Amino acid sequence: MYYSPCLRDSPPPRRVPTIHGCTSRTQLLVEVSRRRTGSFLAAGAPQSTAARSSRAPGAARRDIILSDSVGDGGGNDVYRDEVLRAWESVDDSLDNLLRRLAGARASCFSSATIQQNLQLLLLIRDYQVNGHVAAKLDPLGLDGGTAATDEGRLDLGLYGFTEADLDREFFLGDVWRMPGEERARAVLTLRDVLGVLQRAYCGSVGYEYMHINDGDKRSWLRDRIEAAAGAEPGDAYGRERRLAMLEKLVWATRFESFAAAEYPTAKRYSLAGGESLIPAMEEMFSRAASLGVESVVVGMAHRGRLNFMVNVAGVPLSQVFRELSTGGLFMPVEVEGSEEETYAGTGEFYVLAGASRDRPTRGGGAGRSSLHLSVLANPSHLESVLPVVAGKTRAKQFYSGDGGRTRNMAVVVHGDGGFSGQGVVYETLNLGALPGYTAGGTVHIVVNNRIAFTTEPGAGRSSRYCTDVAKGLGAPVFHVNGDDPEAVVHVCELAAEWRQAFHSDVVVDLICYRRAGHNELDDPTFTQPVLCEVIKKHPSSVEIYEKKLLGTGQVTSEDVQMIHGRVDRILNEELAKSKSDEHLMANKRDYHWLSAQWAGMKSPDQVSRVRDTGVKPDVLRRVGPAITALPESLKPHRAVKEMFEQRRRAVTAERGEGIDWGFAEALAFATLLLEGYHVRLSGQDVQRGTFCHRHAVVHDQETRGESYCPLHHVVPDQNPEQFTVCNSLLSEYAALGFEIGYSMENPNSLVLWEAQFGDFANLAQVMIDQFLSCAEAKWLRQSGLVLLLPHGYDGLGPEHSSAYLERFLQMSDDNPFVIPEMEPTLCKQIQECNWQVVNLTTPANYFHALRRQVYFQLDEGRKQSGRSDVAICRIEQLCPFPYDLVQRELKRYPNAEIVWCQEEPINRGAYSYIAPRLTTCLRALGRGSFEDIKYVGRAPSAAAATGFPSVHVQEQSELVKKALQVEPIKLP
Repeated sequence: MYYSPCLRDSPPPRRVPTIHGCTSRTQLLVEVSRRRTGSFLAAGAPQSTAARSSRAPGAARRDIILSDSVGDGGGNDVYRDEVLRAWESVDDSLDNLLRRLAGARASCFSSATIQQNLQLLLLIRDYQVNGHVAAKLDPLGLDGGTAATDEGRLDLGLYGFTEADLDREFFLGDVWRMPGEERARAVLTLRDVLGVLQRAYCGSVGYEYMHINDGDKRSWLRDRIEAAAGAEPGDAYGRERRLAMLEKLVWATRFESFAAAEYPTAKRYSLAGGESLIPAMEEMFSRAASLGVESVVVGMAHRGRLNFMVNVAGVPLSQVFRELSTGGLFMPVEVEGSEEETYAGTGEFYVLAGASRDRPTRGGGAGRSSLHLSVLANPSHLESVLPVVAGKTRAKQFYSGDGGRTRNMAVVVHGDGGFSGQGVVYETLNLGALPGYTAGGTVHIVVNNRIAFTTEPGAGRSSRYCTDVAKGLGAPVFHVNGDDPEAVVHVCELAAEWRQAFHSDVVVDLICYRRAGHNELDDPTFTQPVLCEVIKKHPSSVEIYEKKLLGTGQVTSEDVQMIHGRVDRILNEELAKSKSDEHLMANKRDYHWLSAQWAGMKSPDQVSRVRDTGVKPDVLRRVGPAITALPESLKPHRAVKEMFEQRRRAVTAERGEGIDWGFAEALAFATLLLEGYHVRLSGQDVQRGTFCHRHAVVHDQETRGESYCPLHHVVPDQNPEQFTVCNSLLSEYAALGFEIGYSMENPNSLVLWEAQFGDFANLAQVMIDQFLSCAEAKWLRQSGLVLLLPHGYDGLGPEHSSAYLERFLQMSDDNPFVIPEMEPTLCKQIQECNWQVVNLTTPANYFHALRRQVYFQLDEGRKQSGRSDVAICRIEQLCPFPYDLVQRELKRYPNAEIVWCQEEPINRGAYSYIAPRLTTCLRALGRGSFEDIKYVGRAPSAAAATGFPSVHVQEQSELVKKALQVEPIKLP
């Protein structure tokens, strides 16, 4: 069965029981909100408005009894309990109505009349909650009849109505009104009410918003949804707007067909079947700009990415055509007479590249007539770019002073399989409202072609919709039929309005289809033959929309022909331009999509000077008192107070004795803050520090919630966010991705992510592999992010001993067989390497050496043995390998046996990285070869370390003993 949004059956709706007794007696008991014993309002004695308004906020409402006489339990008791549960969280307006009905009951309304009014209210609520199941969301009409089954919930018969009741009038007061001031009347016919409900909730859009806990947010959406349904057909958009939407739809459609004809073997991941995304995003950005948005950070999956780049982001068509012809980005092109650098990295598949453009908007109101789009490059790992977008948006807000988070917005375009299947989606959604991570809400658009490569939704998720994960975090979801471009535009504009109003996430589920396979070279008929045949016969969105517009008379056939002619002419002109010699430079390194703050930063093929990182003692004495002083009113923990007193004594000591790891870190942060740099540190429990070494935030022991951050007070009137230290949620994948995005915005900052233990980085391996290690090579995109990964063998077992050092070293791109230029005043070697990997052993750097290292045990063993013929050299910067310093040490001991000693097993740690580079040093000095390097460490092991403390101690003792033995060490 082909999937529709209503695929999964749900239990048949339960008929609402009538409220009749077996005699003439009728009893109706409506208990609003929570039951409170003995708190009843008798019929005929309604509570006054003044009395009700004086009720304390959050207090339970009083119960209401409407009755002709005392009833006898039975079925009415059951119904009473059901109503009680249904209306535990009723709106104030309904509470008012019930009280008025209670008062009016004694004089003019019968119980049957009141019952039917309440039944109508339940019907209205049913549409608001469940109308989406009856909405016409499937453009192909292949819902298998399940939508009709679900629509039965909204059957009039369930609420005691028949067609004969359609023209009856019902009193609804101010609980629900017809949209439009001219129809704002309290008495309405059932036909009028149903007309609005059907248009609002059962048309081309299905709304899910009644799960939101905040009543104001629900009311905000309800007003807009139902007001739009009250407008006359054709009133929503005028001729000019419709022509603009039509032109964008033609561009989206013709780009795909034109590219397919010119580049039939190129993988483009076509948008065909979901082209309405393009006019919708165009209009959404214009609406956002009118609401004050100045910059939008976009993350996008591969489906439709080229189409978006051309038709929304403004990347020149000639450049995209050139990329389609060459098959990649950043290919080096030598141009005679050009002095530009030709570094191009490894190249990247054109579908995954980024872009950065200022683009015009439709304007209107007090908003801007343009905004800046930053489209992030991303790997093929679905959804991994989502937290990166959030982090970059947050950074933009900080650097631009956008404290209200209204001028910088995040938008992410997803695939349906990725949104429901990838855990990083939930992790990132969960970041959305956290103080240290919120970016003021993200607009999520799911291009839901209802098939993930070859897997249909029935095998890809357990929920009705692919977007159900977002409901758990209170995000509204707008499902929309992709063959109705105006509906798609409407919900995307509504999404932008929601984001600006409430600064929280919102989801648009664009339900469409896929005309080609997963890519243009894939044959989908292997697995979906019937579906492919239906799609083949189905008209395109632009054909459907053109027919609709021609039918309204607003648009003529001449208008349509003119748009098509203009689009085709430009496409052919840009194709010819892409083949000309003047545009050969289009595929050279293109800096236009790099953040402006990175201008002047050196590329790997350029030379950069070494900066002095030291500071004068006077500077330390200046910042030291500021970061060791605590307010007198604060009552810190006794141990924390003693720690800060020790730090204060250390900073005033003659030679700085007593500066420990945590204080060394704090001093480094403080001096950077003094120089105007931004510092951000995040991760699990980083405010205190996993090992109780940091205490960047000191908590009052007597007052809950009272705390103090000394690093917020380094300079007068310091912006608290200039130094940010925030505990993350229990996530590594999304949390690290967020910091990668944050670090990409500005190089003049120190951004750090700390793993609680080094092996926790496993859960963020996608981010390390696909962004950190290779972003510059693939996308020419730099990052200054620092990872702090605790690593040390303390006998705590295999889970928390290793940061998997070997993985980082294995991904390092320095050549093990070539000694680079080692000019001491330059950092060309560092510049050429993809990253630096260091394993620290002194307080001069970060807390890593809080974990005990081998060096200290070797040094202690050397002292105990009385050996004076053993030299211990610590290599702390492992990558890039310090060839010059290692060669200097080798020259000092020309006859020494060379031993590499490590705690880790031989298949882990740095050995496999160090050995070939150390061999290169030996050969350059004529000292030998690989066989002359002796290994001392643990034997190969699948686990990082032993889980038995006694075995750990024995292993440590043996490797120290072997490293210091007098006899020559044999190869393992």
